[in-house]
Amino acid sequence: MNMAYTLFDTAQWMLSPARMASQTAMTLLENPLNPFAYTSYGRMIAAGCEMFERLTRQYGKPSFNLPETTIAGRTVAVRETIIWEKPFCRVVAFERDAVGLAAQPKLLLVAPMSGHHATLLRNTVETFLPHANVFVTDWVDARMVPMQAGPFDLNDYIDYLIGIIQALGPDLNIVAVCQPSVPVAAAIARMEAEGNRLTPAAAVLMGGPIDVSRSPTAVNRTAQTHSLAWFRQNCIAQVPAGYPGFWRNVYPGYLQLSGFMSMNFDRHVEAHVEMFRQMVQRRGERVEKQKEFYDEYLAVMDLTAEFYLQTIDRIFIRNQLAQGTFTHRGDPVDLAAIRRTPLMAIEGERDDITGIGQTKAILEMTPYLADGDKTYLLQPEVGHYGLFSGARFRRDIAPAIFAFITRQAQNRQAKKVH
Repeated sequence: MNMAYTLFDTAQWMLSPARMASQTAMTLLENPLNPFAYTSYGRMIAAGCEMFERLTRQYGKPSFNLPETTIAGRTVAVRETIIWEKPFCRVVAFERDAVGLAAQPKLLLVAPMSGHHATLLRNTVETFLPHANVFVTDWVDARMVPMQAGPFDLNDYIDYLIGIIQALGPDLNIVAVCQPSVPVAAAIARMEAEGNRLTPAAAVLMGGPIDVSRSPTAVNRTAQTHSLAWFRQNCIAQVPAGYPGFWRNVYPGYLQLSGFMSMNFDRHVEAHVEMFRQMVQRRGERVEKQKEFYDEYLAVMDLTAEFYLQTIDRIFIRNQLAQGTFTHRGDPVDLAAIRRTPLMAIEGERDDITGIGQTKAILEMTPYLADGDKTYLLQPEVGHYGLFSGARFRRDIAPAIFAFITRQAQNRQAKKVH
């Protein structure tokens, strides 16, 4: 696999002239001064050129592009500020011009480090912005991190989370979106075991693999039917020359993308055929929405080999958290240590990545947490990505999260009074 990344990168470079030619042809064919642009044949060729360019392009990291929000009927400006940074992650704060408005809770969104950029949570951030001071973990593409920064594994991930939670201070609410549910749970358990008073005020785990033995999905079965050596041999490559992370061993983004696409290949083919038709018919608004989705979906990042392999081994193959054998830097991670941080587990009825019951398991694995501090939501008719974006997320899931956070804040206040 060491040469595979270089060959892929070379192929992308060799396709550059063809992409430029396609873009030039598309521009000419869409020029209103060109009579050919008004013919169905001209529109088909222009659409074909654009589809070729889009399907062969390497998509860069998108932006959040959230310049404003509405709070209590008032439009306020939003600024992105980096408030915490290490080589493999930075925390982005969405600062709002909310002077004179009532105080709102602090909310840390832990974005998945599973191939896509943190901007995958744009809709999540946008939904929460009117109601909370929002922070997001913005994980760095491993190919952009120089070798001298050292490795980054699952232990480092948990260290980063503990550092971020402490840096953001007391009364912090945390939402782990999918993959980070396990390291977030581990970080909270270790903080509680060590008597750290800055444990989160409340934690929400969404579609996370706490116990992968429950309702196994294709993702779980793939891990269970292959050895760790197979993943090391077939999924790890070295970053080619031309990137800051040259020579770093990674799980490349292009391999991850092929896995994402293959899970619902027919659906993606149909979506692109429909996109082509809409381009030919010049239905701008519908086409733009499809483009926006795939601009985000096709933008992927590399993961460090050590983090990827440990995740496969410890979470998906050996299921260590559920088995009670998970450790952090040699110290046991016992979820029973969680006594102060209320937990909410959210699952999707149609989730084909994290099966029903896998996230809910944490509520059973925290026996010393009061029943009133545990909440479960099984959202009907929602798949994996619908847990944190889309109409049902905005209508049902986000309000449920705010109700949980508000209730826990009221409980804390009542305890202070008494």
